[in-house]
Amino acid sequence: MQSLGRWLVTATLATLALCSSTALFAAFEYFTPQHQLSGIGAGRAAMTPELLRARTDRMIQSQTFTIMREPNSTLGAERITGPRLSPIFRRAAAESGWPVSLLEAIAYLESGGDTQAVSPAGPRGLMQFSEATARAAGLRIVRVTRFKIVTSRQRVRLKSGRTVYRNVRRKTPYTVTIRDDRLNPERAAPAAARYLARLETKFGGRDWAIFAYHCGEGCVSDLLPLTQAAVHHQQPAVAEMFFAASPARNIELYQALEREMQRDYSPTYWFRVKRAEQLLALYQSDPAAFRELAEDFQNPIHPQRRAADRLMIWLKSLDIFYQSADELRLASGKSLARALDDPRFFGFSLPEIGGAERELYLQDSPAAIGALLYVAFETRRLFEDLKPKGERFVPLQVAELVSTADRPAEAGTLLVDPEFPEHSTGQVFDIDRSNLPRGERECLNFTLDDMGWAGYLGFIQVTGDTVHIGFAPSSREFFTAVFTEAAER
Repeated sequence: MQSLGRWLVTATLATLALCSSTALFAAFEYFTPQHQLSGIGAGRAAMTPELLRARTDRMIQSQTFTIMREPNSTLGAERITGPRLSPIFRRAAAESGWPVSLLEAIAYLESGGDTQAVSPAGPRGLMQFSEATARAAGLRIVRVTRFKIVTSRQRVRLKSGRTVYRNVRRKTPYTVTIRDDRLNPERAAPAAARYLARLETKFGGRDWAIFAYHCGEGCVSDLLPLTQAAVHHQQPAVAEMFFAASPARNIELYQALEREMQRDYSPTYWFRVKRAEQLLALYQSDPAAFRELAEDFQNPIHPQRRAADRLMIWLKSLDIFYQSADELRLASGKSLARALDDPRFFGFSLPEIGGAERELYLQDSPAAIGALLYVAFETRRLFEDLKPKGERFVPLQVAELVSTADRPAEAGTLLVDPEFPEHSTGQVFDIDRSNLPRGERECLNFTLDDMGWAGYLGFIQVTGDTVHIGFAPSSREFFTAVFTEAAER
């Protein structure tokens, strides 16, 4: 799809020849591809300013899925840039000195332009202020206590000892909100702009102010010193914070970021805002192109629901679905290749499949096998950098490769989506993490996240401890080259 190319970096621009590093890895007795992605996993340790810019851009572009998978993504853009809200944002920008494009982007992410939006967690309105933050930003929230008379039939004991039933009236208090400035965009947007300006002054940068808007001031007050210590200068960027951390480097920063990621993905918020800013600019300059992009990211099975994972978006354009074992047999050696079987060298073990048709299910597309090879390589490389005490690298256990649409189950349990059997495309594979040592498991999870943030992979946890993994269409050429390289060894 043409629109995917606008947000995924092509594989050819993201590869590096090993050059001098070839000699470094020659001593290791495992597969080390000549084609490598820059700045992934252990490669973060060599993050140059140029590489940081490239990784930051890839991270920003990869947020397209998160934003555009929402069924109301187009409606939100219409609201934010429409005649009602646009003047409000312009006035808020003029008063605060903050760019109108950033204020609009934040509102787009927070509420989709719905001025009456209410989060189950408590925040409300266009800018999704919590009550405490709203009050600190100067917004008024006024509640009053009122009473209602409730009549109920109750049993009453008389002085004589006899019991009778009577109607009993009681006054019951309840609270009514008579004013909530969070739901008034003319007040909420300027308050948010002033709040962001204060955060910028406090933390020294607009990116940190945006981060604090989502994560909280206490969160940034904790993370900023850890980032300064990691990057060795006093005014780092949020992107430097994000890419300075890994399980093997700057462990305190890494663990702090992991806590925030598990809480609400706050460390990715600035990247999302920057992509939202770009998308709103696209909507204003070329609404048709925006709508086309939004259509590309809609759930192919249920357009009224947001897509569950990137694989639904990437795979829906493929017109190859293997229906039966006979079709797998016809595809062998053509669109499907036999998975490589040398756990010690390649870093993964194939699934245990019995029966006469075993070989048919030990296949996948060359690109899918290449992606598996590369995940195993990066996981092992990071594992050796981490050096977890008392652990030895265990080959990753592949749970499933290609399947067919007529099989009742995938990964030995349930379909990822019964209406969309992704394994039958031959473009995905599953890894079972249940028997991995703790340190290696962390390295695998980080590798998958890092490759996902760069736009190369998509994955989702399915039943048990199995991860369902596929690659971006734009990275197919790269992963195919990795497979070809391994097959020629």
